[in-house]
Amino acid sequence: MNSEIRQLEPKAVWNKFADLNAVPRASKKEERVIAFMKAFGEDLGLETIVDEVGNVIIKKPATKGMENKTTVVMQSHLDMVHQKNNDTVFDFDTQGIEMFVEGDWVKAKGTTLGADNGLGVATIMAVLESKDIPHPAIEALFTIDEETGMTGAMGLKGDVLSGGILLNLDTEEDDEIGVGCAGGIDVTATRIYKEEETPEFKIGFQITVKGLQGGHSGMQIHEGLGNANKIMNRLLFDGFENYGLRISEIDGGGLRNAIPRESKAIVAIDAIHENAFLMEIALLSNVIKTEFKTTEPNLTIDVTKCDTPKAIMDLGVQEGITRALYAAFNGVYRMSADIPNLVETSNNIARVSIKEGQINIACLTRSSVESSKMDLANTLRATFELTGCEVEFSGSYPGWQPNMDSSILKVMAKLYEDMNEEKPHVAACHAGLECGILGQNYPNMDMISFGPNIKGAHSPDERAQISSVQKFWTFVLEILKQIPEN
Repeated sequence: MNSEIRQLEPKAVWNKFADLNAVPRASKKEERVIAFMKAFGEDLGLETIVDEVGNVIIKKPATKGMENKTTVVMQSHLDMVHQKNNDTVFDFDTQGIEMFVEGDWVKAKGTTLGADNGLGVATIMAVLESKDIPHPAIEALFTIDEETGMTGAMGLKGDVLSGGILLNLDTEEDDEIGVGCAGGIDVTATRIYKEEETPEFKIGFQITVKGLQGGHSGMQIHEGLGNANKIMNRLLFDGFENYGLRISEIDGGGLRNAIPRESKAIVAIDAIHENAFLMEIALLSNVIKTEFKTTEPNLTIDVTKCDTPKAIMDLGVQEGITRALYAAFNGVYRMSADIPNLVETSNNIARVSIKEGQINIACLTRSSVESSKMDLANTLRATFELTGCEVEFSGSYPGWQPNMDSSILKVMAKLYEDMNEEKPHVAACHAGLECGILGQNYPNMDMISFGPNIKGAHSPDERAQISSVQKFWTFVLEILKQIPEN
């Protein structure tokens, strides 16, 4: 299946992407891909370093006649988001990604594709392996754990790199040149509660929310996509008052940086209210599906009878947590007043787990303004603390402030216009990029971000556009030729 990927142009990039996608590389489980990259660099006879946190740095001298050019850091992250559809049988720990071509797109069979940021990694590998591409001295920086904490970028020491320009290949629109990004912070609410034995007069139901698109919790947060955790909470909210609904467990969402696509709840209701329960939840489901008919046409809400759960939540805790989840902010909190159409601050209620006396709610709050980031984080903290949860802030990372006077920006903007007969979209983004973190230890490094068209990142709908990768590769080669002198 992946053999057809290897025939795509540019073959140098797609072959390296296929090689990379054969290696399992979940965030915080990068041992195999680190070894893969280390062997790649050493087999080329290039200076290869694995730093103390696991970042891989491969250094390649300038080609003849390019020795006086500024050394360029080409940077991408090794890890990928592991997400699959519930009905897809796949083991990310042992299997390589199964890819196929559909029209102008490369996709994966029921899983994330890994184009984010695998195509960036593959592009750098192709440059490192080449024997006929003109380029200045290159320091290839392959960071780890970008998707779940950016600990690789945070752990990179300030004396490892000497380059004056950094090309981050982690943008997902091929007409965009990125000059800034949002920072982020993980907000986690936890609580222990007492379970009660389910009364004999209750019966069990499983409620499932599925069919949502999901996607990138930064780049797509403004698109009005459904959040499975918020939809599930809406279904459960008034259940006790109406038909004695008691929650046994909830399992919704997954990674913080992915908009949750699915949620499942096991509940018990008074048997006497079964018909009323089914009628009311059907009506509410239709209302919700009508609201989302444009953005989420495949939304499905299923209610099926199941074995009555043996244990249920304490009622007071149930009422408190459902109210907190209703009140907890999700989506776009504030748009930028300075950059048109840029989301400044947002939150994603990414994960809700309630089971066996444990509540865990995981959010990712993003903002390009540090004070606004903390304002929203504290809003969430207050919301969950009011219902007895303990709230922890972790994994905070800074944004990347735009530099519109950047020398490499001027080179790339002119080159893009000359090549495409239109101006590029120079913009900051609401995703988290490593540039802001790297800039703390390398404050004088001139940084830019760009990449090919990738849609649906962080979801099983992730896909990469073949023609765009060709355009991107040509752009990369021309940029390397036009790097200014020291």
